[in-house]
Amino acid sequence: MQVQQTEIPGVLIVEPKVFGDARGFFVETYQVERYAAAGLPGRFVQDNLSRSARGTLRGLHLQHPRAQGKLAWVADGEVLDVALDVRVGSPTFGRSVTTTLSSRTFRQFYLPPGFAHAFCVMSETALFAYKCTELYQPDHEIGVAWDDPDLGIEWPTRTPILSARDRSHRRLRDIPPDELPHYE
Repeated sequence: MQVQQTEIPGVLIVEPKVFGDARGFFVETYQVERYAAAGLPGRFVQDNLSRSARGTLRGLHLQHPRAQGKLAWVADGEVLDVALDVRVGSPTFGRSVTTTLSSRTFRQFYLPPGFAHAFCVMSETALFAYKCTELYQPDHEIGVAWDDPDLGIEWPTRTPILSARDRSHRRLRDIPPDELPHYE
């Protein structure tokens, strides 16, 4: 496994080893000791899986104050995955990192607590999986508008399929600082 730092400290891209032959493939998606040695947290408390159709955009979501770190990958299909720094006082506040996750490479994306997360499906369908460092708390959830022009995120579609909730999120600059996580 190889781990790459991105331009935002703490946001990591993990390239696991994929072993393939005529029967198919094998990939280790998580191993606590190996991942801890690479700088990822050793404690994940919840796993999630979603299936979405082409053009579906989920996000930008985060929790505060019960912030979640996330380790994401695609079990089938392909998505554009986005980590947005929303930590008030961070030198990279409002900046994002994007990467393509697919079942061809099984690349993983680690977002530390304090980041909003979103993905957009680029294949016919996608099975998107992620581990969380904190339990889901619906009353702590915050959303940032996917199309906030201040963020400059280049999505693979201009007309995504969105939930009613994801259509109603505020621009980052319209969220009061006390509702967002703070940089430590």
